[in-house]
Amino acid sequence: MNIINLTQHFATETQVKDGVFEPSDKNTIKNLLTFSTIPSKEDMVERAKKLAQIALESKADHAMVGGAAYFIPVLESKLIAVGIKPLHSFTERKSVDKIADDGSVQKVSVFEHIGWVGL
Repeated sequence: MNIINLTQHFATETQVKDGVFEPSDKNTIKNLLTFSTIPSKEDMVERAKKLAQIALESKADHAMVGGAAYFIPVLESKLIAVGIKPLHSFTERKSVDKIADDGSVQKVSVFEHIGWVGL
């Protein structure tokens, strides 16, 4: 699978091993996924179309999606319209102890990619 990363975050090592690649212009992806005001339906549709076009031009057959819950259905529909299957990373939360320079211990939650949830 060729899975383009259409999220604001960089793919984890495990996701990369599972077929994820970063788009050539990650900043454009981040800008299209970031809403600083309440978006109109038209704005969301236009952004989703641009993201789907980027995925298509990148020769992806799948897209890892994530972000604002109100935008995901719009993005998924535009990806499907161009033949790209949207996927969601299924993650497991693990608690890890981090030892600081001063010897103190901090509990940190790490989300580990386990597999894909697709439509």
